[in-house]
Amino acid sequence: MTDLPRLEVGRVTKAHGLKGEVVIDLVSDYPEVRLAPGSRLWTGEQELVVRSSRPFQQRWLVRVEGVHDRTGAERLAGRTLSAEPLEDPEALWVHQLIGSRVVEQGSGVERGRVVAVVANPAHELLELDSGALVPIVFVQSCEDGVTLITPPEGLFDVES
Repeated sequence: MTDLPRLEVGRVTKAHGLKGEVVIDLVSDYPEVRLAPGSRLWTGEQELVVRSSRPFQQRWLVRVEGVHDRTGAERLAGRTLSAEPLEDPEALWVHQLIGSRVVEQGSGVERGRVVAVVANPAHELLELDSGALVPIVFVQSCEDGVTLITPPEGLFDVES
């Protein structure tokens, strides 16, 4: 287990069928890792070990160890699932971005701190403590609590 906090990776929406499967809305870009047999997920402090999974209408049908019937599956409905962070040096992780200082690459102008990552149909947005929104496509790197960005001209201009 790592020292990093677990990341939210999905939610159990409901039981499916009579043999203990649950329907999961996955919010991870790594379904092949998160839902592979033997993978570990948590609902709070309760650990769930994945037995099997398969795609189902933009969601996943998953069986976990110790859940063999609909009653057991229904007990998991509505629970948020978390997992340990994955090692991927190319990825930007929400837990790295939140709280980081946002600095323009080149000029060194500091634009504030990231308070949230907001889902958006085109690209996720960094919400800064100043209220500014920065599309994630302008993020170049995030290391040691500093997020470097290359914003287009006018991104931070506010009309009065």
